[in-house]
Amino acid sequence: MVNIICEISKYLIILFMVLYTVKCFTILSAKDEESRRKKLNKQIGYVFVIHFLCYLTLYLRMGSIKLLIFYGMQIFVAIFYMVVFHTIYKDSSRLLTNNTAFLLLIGYTILTRLDFNLAVKQFIFATVALVVTAFIPFIMDKWRNLRKYGVFYGIIGIMFLLTVWVPGLGKEVYGSRNWISIHGFSLQPMEFVKIIFVMFVASMLVKANTFGDLFINAVISASYMGVLVLEKDLGAAVIFYVTYVFMVYLATSRPIFLIGGLGLGVLAVFGGYMLFKDSLFRHVMVRVEAWKNPFANIDTGGYQVAQSLFAMGTGGYVGSGLGNGKADTIPVSESDFIFSAISEELGVIFGLALILVIISIFISFVNISMKSRKAFYKYLAFGYASIYILQSFLNIGGVTKFIPSTGVTLPLVSYGVSSVLSTLIIFSIIQGICVISNKEAAKNEKEKERIRAIKQQYEYAAAYNPYRQG
Repeated sequence: MVNIICEISKYLIILFMVLYTVKCFTILSAKDEESRRKKLNKQIGYVFVIHFLCYLTLYLRMGSIKLLIFYGMQIFVAIFYMVVFHTIYKDSSRLLTNNTAFLLLIGYTILTRLDFNLAVKQFIFATVALVVTAFIPFIMDKWRNLRKYGVFYGIIGIMFLLTVWVPGLGKEVYGSRNWISIHGFSLQPMEFVKIIFVMFVASMLVKANTFGDLFINAVISASYMGVLVLEKDLGAAVIFYVTYVFMVYLATSRPIFLIGGLGLGVLAVFGGYMLFKDSLFRHVMVRVEAWKNPFANIDTGGYQVAQSLFAMGTGGYVGSGLGNGKADTIPVSESDFIFSAISEELGVIFGLALILVIISIFISFVNISMKSRKAFYKYLAFGYASIYILQSFLNIGGVTKFIPSTGVTLPLVSYGVSSVLSTLIIFSIIQGICVISNKEAAKNEKEKERIRAIKQQYEYAAAYNPYRQG
C-alpha cells in the first residue's frame, strides 16, 4: 500500500508542478485584476499540494514523526509570510511572493531527503531572513536617496570583498579563497558584495553623462572582478562582469557596449585560462577537464559530474521517487549539485518545470525594472535580474555538463546561509522597487484624473456660458 501511495504521489507531484509552472506565465498576461487574483490563489494551492505530497512520501518512506512537525512549521511560516507580506505591502508582487515561498519549500523538501539536520538549519536561518528582509521595502519607500551613495557602495564593497585575505578570518574551500569564518560561522562575502556592486553600478550610471564617466565606472567595477580573480572565484567574476555589461547596455542602449563587452569577456577568460591554467587556476583546469570528458576522469576530477549525469539519467522523466534514488552519493548534492538530486528523484520533467519557474522569476524582475520611472530603480532591478538568472544558469549548466562547474549555488533551493540570505535581500529589494513604482503609477493616475476632471468642468462651463459670443 505504501508503494502504491508513493507511486501515485510521484505522478501527482509532476502534474501539479506543471500546473504551477503554467500559472507562472499566464499570470503575467492576465487581462484584469480579478483574473490575476484567481490565478494567484490557484497557484498557492498548487504549492501546498506539491509540498504535502512530497512530505507524505518522505514520511511513508522514513516513518519519522519529526518530519510531520517540521512539515507543519514550514506550512505555518509560508502562509504567515505570504499573507502578512501582501497585507503590509499591498502594492507588492504576489507572484514574486508565491515563487519565493515555493523555492524555499522545494529546497527544504530536498534537503530533508538528503540531510534532515541541514534542512532544519536552512529553515531556521531562512525564517529569520524572511523576517529581517521584510523591512527592506518599507525602508526603501521612506528613504528615497539610495542613489546618492555610489562612492560609498564602491568602497564598502571592495573592503568587504578583501576580508577573505585577513589572517585568521579568510579560508580556502575547493580551491577558491572566498570564505570567511567567524567563531565557527562561515559565509561568503561575495554573496553580499554582489548586492552592493549592483547598487554601486546603478548609482554611478545615473550620474554618468560622458564617456569619461563610464570609463571611471568601468575601472572601479574592474577592481571588483580583479579581486574575485585573485580569490580564484571565477564563477562570481563571470556573474559580476556580465551583470555590469548588461547594466551598461540598458543605460546606454548602444549595442557596441553589449557586443564589445561580452567579446572582451570571452577573450579575457580564454587568455587567462591559457596563461594561468597550470598555476593560479589549477582547480579550474580540473573542472574543465571533467567537463570535457567526466567519464574518462571518473575516479578523480570527473566523479562529481559523472555521478550527477548518472543520477539524472537513472531518474528519467518521472523520477525514481523521493527516497528511492541515490542522490546522496553525489558530492555536495545539498548545495552545488542539488538540481541533480531534484531531477533524479522528482524527475526530469519536474527539473525542466523548475527551470521555467526560474525564467518566469527573471521575467518578473525585468517587468518590474521596465515599469520603473526612475533610472536608478530601473538599473537596480535589471542588475539583480541579471545576477539571479546568471547564477541559476551557471549552477544548472554545471550539473548538466552544459558548461564547466563553477561552484555557485541554486538561489533559494541549495543549502547555504549566505546564498539564501543574499537572495532574499535581492527579492525584497525588487519588491521595494515594485511597491514604489506602483505607488507612483497610482499617484500619476490620480493626478491625470484630477486634471481630466478640471478640464471637463472648464469645457462644461465654457459651453454653457451665457456671455460667450455666438
